[in-house]
This record gives sequence, structure tokens and C-alpha cells, in this order.
Amino acid sequence: HPHALPRFELSPRMREACLIVKTHLGHPAPLCPQLTSSSLVLQEWFRLSSQKSSIPDTVANHLLAFAEVSPALLAHVVNLADGNGNTALHYSVSHSNFHIVWLLLDTGICNVDHQNKAGYTALMLAALAAVEQEEDMNVVRRLFSMGNVNAKASQAGQTALMLAVSHGRQEMVEALLACGADVNLQDEEGSTALMCACEHGRLETVKLLLAQPTCNVSIVDSDGNNAVAIALEAGHSDIAALLQAHLSS
Repeated sequence: HPHALPRFELSPRMREACLIVKTHLGHPAPLCPQLTSSSLVLQEWFRLSSQKSSIPDTVANHLLAFAEVSPALLAHVVNLADGNGNTALHYSVSHSNFHIVWLLLDTGICNVDHQNKAGYTALMLAALAAVEQEEDMNVVRRLFSMGNVNAKASQAGQTALMLAVSHGRQEMVEALLACGADVNLQDEEGSTALMCACEHGRLETVKLLLAQPTCNVSIVDSDGNNAVAIALEAGHSDIAALLQAHLSS
């Protein structure tokens, strides 16, 4: 076909670097050309995949090209982490580049539960995202269903559900619960998602959490306070009354 688009090719430099990295995968000998090639591949990958302005088609082309070099190379590159422990998945979620998130998940070898240096997974970052399009929300749901929704951030032991609750992301709370998020998990201070909602005065979220059959209202935090006490202390008497009614029903 005379009008066919030219087939995508890696740049000669990138291709050479990929081949060198591929050769040394599984052989962690500290060879100089390997180090230079590794850093070139890493820089180039983050440049094209992890910017706010990254283009999904460019990412898709590179993923195919990496897979053609070898499946092991694709798995290696997709899961590369930078100095802060962030992967392309972390950045794509942070930038709300959900089309790229979908492409990364589509590879089938993306480590969705990788924690960055601050202890957050891409799934936790997604729980904080403000999503306007339904198609983007579908990508988020896919991420939630593929990852560990109950993982705890290594710093304060918070789950994606707690993060979504404290930032008032009601649609994320719903999606996380639908994907099996444990409503009774506690962070390092003993707080649950329900306590979080009580503290922030999020009445609709409290109702949603109480509607979960497993929701335990009588859990206490490390100060010995339950959700009712926390709601009262924060001045949310409407929420406290709702919890009392739930406890006595």
C-alpha cells in the first residue's frame, strides 16, 4: 500500500542500548557499556512515557518495539523505577494520563504494586486522582482490580481507601469498595477509613462505609477512641448520631 505509514523503529542508539541491556538481563555483571546503555534506556523511557505531555501512540510504539527485542526487555523497561522509586505507572497516574496507564496495564507484566520511596503504589495515587471522564474511571477500576487494594503505604500505614476518604474522593471510595477494599483496616495510629471520614466530617462517605456489611463501628484507635468519639471531638454531631443509631440497630 503506497500510503501505508512508515513502520515505527527505535532510534539506532536506543536499539543498540536495548540490545546491550537485553544481553545482560539476568547477568548482573557491572560492565561499563551495560551501565551506559541502562541509563540511556531509563532516561529515554521516562522522557517518552512519564511526562504530562507524553503521547499514548509513542508509548504504544515503544512497547511493541521493546517486546520485539525480547519479552524480558519489555518487562524490564515497563517496571523501571527512577531515583524516587517511581515507575511510568506512578507518573502516568499522577499526570492523569489514563490512556498510557491502560497501555501499561495491557502489557500484562506491569508490577502494579511497586511502592515508591515514599511507600506509595500507583493504585494509592489513583485513589487521589480527580477523574472527570467515565472512560478514565474505567482505567482506574481496572488498576484497582489488578492491584492489591489493601496494601498499606510504608510511611503511616494508610490504605488507598483511607487516602480516598481523607481527600473526599467519593467515586474512588465506591470503586475501591467494589474492588474488595477492606473497610476495617487500621493505619499505624489505629485509625480506620470510617474514623477518617468522621474526622473530616464526610457524611456521605460515612453512610457509604456503614452500608458495607463488614463495617465495624466499634474499633478503637491507639488513643482508645472509636468513630463516635472522633466525630464528637471534631464537632460533627450529625455523624455521631448516625453512628449511634447504627450501633443500636
